[in-house]
Amino acid sequence: MRRTIIFFMALAGTFLLDQGIKELFVQGFDWQSTCLSLELHYNRGVAFSFLSGLGSYLKWLQMVFIAVLGGYLFFGRLVWRFPLMLGMLLGAALSNLYDRFIHIGVVDYVAWHCGFKYAVFNYADVVIDVAIGWILLRSYLDHRQKSKE
Repeated sequence: MRRTIIFFMALAGTFLLDQGIKELFVQGFDWQSTCLSLELHYNRGVAFSFLSGLGSYLKWLQMVFIAVLGGYLFFGRLVWRFPLMLGMLLGAALSNLYDRFIHIGVVDYVAWHCGFKYAVFNYADVVIDVAIGWILLRSYLDHRQKSKE
């Protein structure tokens, strides 16, 4: 029961925090500097606008993918092994998917423009990367620990 609560709290917390930050930019927040700008962008694709040519079909494909992944993680009991990380991951994925239904694309706002101008992302993107990295590291360390025993 405790792990279920952790999972759903992480999912809801990540979703709500990400949507709150995005709302600041949708309402007009903007800040510029030499290498980093905080400004509104809409990503109609996935990473680096990949698959943007799919148009509105992309949101439906992502919805199916997230539902299948969520079902697999939840009913395959992987959620109980990594409740915090997977709650964060699914909360971030759902937040980006939600954007596709209420905006013209995913709301991105962190624009890095020193050396290259292609890195524009949001809090949910960072959470997804951190959660995956955390799961991989934890899996590796658990496997290493079991190998020593």
